Amino acid sequence: MTFAALRSLADRAALFTTLRQESFTAAVDALGEHRWDADMAASTLTFSATANPEQQLVTTPHLIATIAPGPRSLLWAWAHPQGDVGGVAAQLRDYGSQYGIAELSQPEIAFPDDTGDDLDEWIAQAAHQIGTVAVEITGRSPYYSAPIDGGTRAVFVLDAPIAPLTVQDAVIAAPRVLAGLNLSDARSAVWDTARLAGWSMQWTDEAYSGAIVTDASGEATFRFDEQARVSGIESTLGA
Repeated sequence: MTFAALRSLADRAALFTTLRQESFTAAVDALGEHRWDADMAASTLTFSATANPEQQLVTTPHLIATIAPGPRSLLWAWAHPQGDVGGVAAQLRDYGSQYGIAELSQPEIAFPDDTGDDLDEWIAQAAHQIGTVAVEITGRSPYYSAPIDGGTRAVFVLDAPIAPLTVQDAVIAAPRVLAGLNLSDARSAVWDTARLAGWSMQWTDEAYSGAIVTDASGEATFRFDEQARVSGIESTLGA
């Protein structure tokens, strides 16, 4: 179990975040074997091909949090000694203050009591949750979880040169992606995907049994069953 109070935020953004992470992974994988380097003074996080270091994917990182096994805690970037109190991570603090989510508004969060002994795996899962929550609140994507010294992970959201998510992209990937996600409310996840992607969206009826999403690449209707699961997708896509 990761941070229980943040689960609903992460769940709502899970579909959009997964689609964005797939696009980011594809762009990095296109480099072949690669390495990453962070230059915080220059505000860059760069992925470079091992065979040809000039082949790069250069991103602008925004530190959100560090998750450390030593103190068994998460430290938000706005509270970090080297962090920016007014940076992107401050949007999570302000959201937590506005909606009464202490886990977002207090500087440091202790690991839950049931974390267990496999801290590497737990921290990796927590980093995914924090990255997804950061995408939900800031609207920036993708995120990157970087391993640093002593088993600590740093979570960033990135400004990366990858194409925006389109309706066509989502429709093609959705059946496979949804099969791998355990969403408590797929209806909210589709609505949130439209919001974060900047698509137009309208409900098909007052019962919210369907959502019509539209952008320049086409139109799709997501149908929902009584448990708010996606029961079908109909689309008219561009060439």
